[in-house]
Amino acid sequence: MFTEDRQFYIAHCDNGPLYLVGKMANRHGLIAGATGTGKTVTLQVLAESFSQAGVPCFMADMKGDLSGISQAGRMSGFIEKRCPEFGIENPQFQGMPTRFFDVFGEQGHPLRATVSDMGPQLLARLLALNETQTGVLNIVFKIADERGLLLIDMKDLRLMLDYVAKNAKEFTTGYGNISAASVGAIQRALLTLEAEGADQFFGEPAFNVYDFIQTEQGRGVMNVLAADKLMLNPKLYSTFLLWLLSELYTQLPEVGDLELPKLIFFFDEAHMLFKDTSKALVDKIEQVIRLVRSKGVGVYFVTQSPDDIPEAIAGQLGNRILHGLRAYTPKEQKAVRAAAQTFRANPSFNTESAILELGTGEALVSFLDEKGAPCVVERAKILFPLSQIGAISDEQRQTIIRQSRLYGTYDKSFDRESAYEVLVAEQQEAEKRAQKEAEEEAKRKEKEAKEKEKEKKEKEKSKSRKKSTTRKAVEKTINTTATTFGRQLGKSIFRSILGGIFK
Repeated sequence: MFTEDRQFYIAHCDNGPLYLVGKMANRHGLIAGATGTGKTVTLQVLAESFSQAGVPCFMADMKGDLSGISQAGRMSGFIEKRCPEFGIENPQFQGMPTRFFDVFGEQGHPLRATVSDMGPQLLARLLALNETQTGVLNIVFKIADERGLLLIDMKDLRLMLDYVAKNAKEFTTGYGNISAASVGAIQRALLTLEAEGADQFFGEPAFNVYDFIQTEQGRGVMNVLAADKLMLNPKLYSTFLLWLLSELYTQLPEVGDLELPKLIFFFDEAHMLFKDTSKALVDKIEQVIRLVRSKGVGVYFVTQSPDDIPEAIAGQLGNRILHGLRAYTPKEQKAVRAAAQTFRANPSFNTESAILELGTGEALVSFLDEKGAPCVVERAKILFPLSQIGAISDEQRQTIIRQSRLYGTYDKSFDRESAYEVLVAEQQEAEKRAQKEAEEEAKRKEKEAKEKEKEKKEKEKSKSRKKSTTRKAVEKTINTTATTFGRQLGKSIFRSILGGIFK
């Protein structure tokens, strides 16, 4: 609940209301607690309080429960009982302006990014690549940039990988070794990602993060991401949210500390962000979390245990709400002790014991004061939401989608000329040149063959003529000789006969 002095009434303890100071809301926060302890309702209370103040929010909806923030809540016996306790006489139930998004485009406006926007580092995490394969992917992006080839969707990246692999010798000197095995591994990972439906995320029109920072009638818009299907691929979910956060950091201008943040980003199931994540990327996340505050963006991690957040990042989360934890194993007991030590102790109770005793809707709360110092931890009850608790119907969802200002902006994708089209055109041109050269070579060989055949025939004719001339000369000689011989023989015989007669 937003108050006139720019504070947010979030919880109530024995000492009275607990307020989150507006200008400290961008100092980030943590909502933690075991399953069923009330984290989702706490998130909803915070989000609708921000909305009332004109601060838009982004949140992932794991089970559809947060869609109810779009509808007005209603009085119940539980709320009626809590109203006097919280000092609320007449709660004004109301829904918040809401826009639904869905990476798969089924339960909200599609959210897309180009492969280039995602970048090699986040893409390598998404594909679970090793260090060598990540290096090859970096080379592919570098070559694409230098050649002015746009990497928009999956087919662009696949063909670019194929192009680099086929011309690896050309690039090895300038960029390093490009092994066929690494390229093959990346191609297989892309096929797996595509089979899981992630290819729908890559394309155009790419999402403009400024569309998250919108208000309607003075209230901040609640940007709700349908994540029930997205959660089936935890890597895609966490990498996608990290990309959104990186885009906000990259695109928003520096604004310093504002009276109220420009956007609150709720990162649910935060443990997925850091699981199997390299130290280099964790360091990058830490840097983004630290610096995005100056862009007017507050990041609130929602997770089952504070232990899920790396220490370097947890130290930046100034506003903390911790619901009950369970400690059945030595590891869980250690996590409880560690969580208790992150709070500024309250002499009225034992923090570690209180963590194990909290009921549903109760929490240990510590916000930053106006000077940025953490307040003493208080055991408190979280306020009830003024919007509906629980999911809305499919009909209600579709009505909200159609009435959204963004309806039609992202719903239809398009495919402009990018790396795929350029490389295919080059390949086709190369094939035409090769075919033309082959045809010219064939014609040349055919001509040579004909010339050789003609030359052969000429030689054979010449040889035949020579043989004929020789034969005729021989025959003439023989005939002449035979004639002379015959004539002489005839004369000799004639003389012999005549000689015999007259003799």
